[in-house]
Amino acid sequence: MASDNGGGGQCGEPELSDSLKTFGAVLKALRDEARLTQEQFAPRVRYSAAYIAKIEQGKRFPPRDLLERSEEVLGAAAARVLAAAAKSLTRKVGLASWFLQWAAMEEDAISLYSYEPSVIPGLLQPEPYIRALFERRLPPLAEEQFEHQVAARLERQLLLAARPNTTFSFIIEQALLERRMGGSEVTRVLFDHLLRVSRLRNVEIQAMPLIQEDHSGFEGPLALAETAGNRWVGYIEAHDSSMLITDTKAVSAMLQRYGKMRSQALSHQATTGLLEQMRGAL
Repeated sequence: MASDNGGGGQCGEPELSDSLKTFGAVLKALRDEARLTQEQFAPRVRYSAAYIAKIEQGKRFPPRDLLERSEEVLGAAAARVLAAAAKSLTRKVGLASWFLQWAAMEEDAISLYSYEPSVIPGLLQPEPYIRALFERRLPPLAEEQFEHQVAARLERQLLLAARPNTTFSFIIEQALLERRMGGSEVTRVLFDHLLRVSRLRNVEIQAMPLIQEDHSGFEGPLALAETAGNRWVGYIEAHDSSMLITDTKAVSAMLQRYGKMRSQALSHQATTGLLEQMRGAL
């Protein structure tokens, strides 16, 4: 799934965010008012100067704890201004236009299922893995597109913790864990991240074994969302194109395939054991 998981969409350019640029400009103005350089401000809020620079340029989504830390440095009045600017930010910044409909459904779903045979699902990717994917994107992304898409994906991942009553199920191929995309260090971070996310009570991660003679996922990647009205919708994506599937018979077939794959994959507990074993072997 290109925009969700891989290198971003070509047929729909990432939507650059005025709200990110505005937030960055407000932060810079408040920092200047306090007569602090980026090099002076950054350690006081416990981030690097380079990270603060990217936020002020509108290239990075500000982390949630930046507001609280900024209040300690800039004062309560400045923090209120910064909080007001933060309210205009949206998870959808940087997402390809043709992906936005599915991204909106993600935010309201009560169940989300994903099978991905070619890359770790976007909601499970740590930042080094995301950057490794985008660095291999062809044709290459411009720097601004690159940073906006990284920011968008990281912000989308907040759904896992922000929606504790939503059930998240992921089936990933063991081959993706063996591949070491981006190198051993990126893979080590990936394993740590997957193990950490797998401890959330609403998240289930299952690995499909390298050898599985009875595999129902040969038709390719798929995603499924259950709406608040208990209606299921399917989504497929490949090579910079996507399709939202609402036909009940087609969605039913996708649910059957996904259910069968869950029985064919390793259990959540066995997958955790596999990740720990592979992590220790790096």
